Amino acid sequence: MGTPLFADDPIARPLTYPGRIPATSGVLFDAAYLPLRPAAGRGPEEWEAGGRSLAALLAGGGFAPMAERHPVAAVGSNAAPGQLLRKFRGHAVRPVVPMTLADVPGVAPGVSAHVSRWGYVPAAPIGTPGETSRLFVLWLDERQLAALDLTEPNYERRLLDRPVTLESGLRRPPVSVYTGRHGCLAGPGGAPRRLAPQRVLIQDLLDASPELRRLCGGTPEDFVGKVRDDGVREAVCRVLQTGHRAQSAR
Repeated sequence: MGTPLFADDPIARPLTYPGRIPATSGVLFDAAYLPLRPAAGRGPEEWEAGGRSLAALLAGGGFAPMAERHPVAAVGSNAAPGQLLRKFRGHAVRPVVPMTLADVPGVAPGVSAHVSRWGYVPAAPIGTPGETSRLFVLWLDERQLAALDLTEPNYERRLLDRPVTLESGLRRPPVSVYTGRHGCLAGPGGAPRRLAPQRVLIQDLLDASPELRRLCGGTPEDFVGKVRDDGVREAVCRVLQTGHRAQSAR
């Protein structure tokens, strides 16, 4: 746990949401993140991690091969190795997960119209026709996929409708993404709000809403402390969901 990527996570420190995101593709391997070097025009199983191919790394540990894994694009904290580590350990699932950067067309990280029980306002994908987002694709085995589904009660896993392009240049079939059940927040002009650093996002929401300030105080720290109470959090969610909302990506 000594590397900066694992120094904290949004569950433990909500105002760090979405957490510490790696700069490169890699493999979450227990409490380490192994950089993964793409091979031009090749699939991830041929990319190199720690001096050997990803296929060899997985086979050497008896882990599910890439062909048996489910690709899921991460728009929020699931791209943070520290958050994934906490989630998988919480469900007694070993965290060995390839994470490959890819260009994903038609979606971008927006803001879900709800508040997590830990106090942060999480991401949800919004539709962005004509745009492409660089996102991490998680390659999950069956147990990991089932465990991650359990950590996402406010989301529904759906298959996107267009292929993605891995950073190696290889096109792959559409991947899945967790879409928000509560819709997404719109900004002042009515367009879907884009994900911003958590302190900035919460302060913007408080500044724009006297009702939120009445419920939660005037600072992001106040907000996080107040919404830990179930009743306050439910009231805040009602305020968010009766304000301007945009449709989640479908």
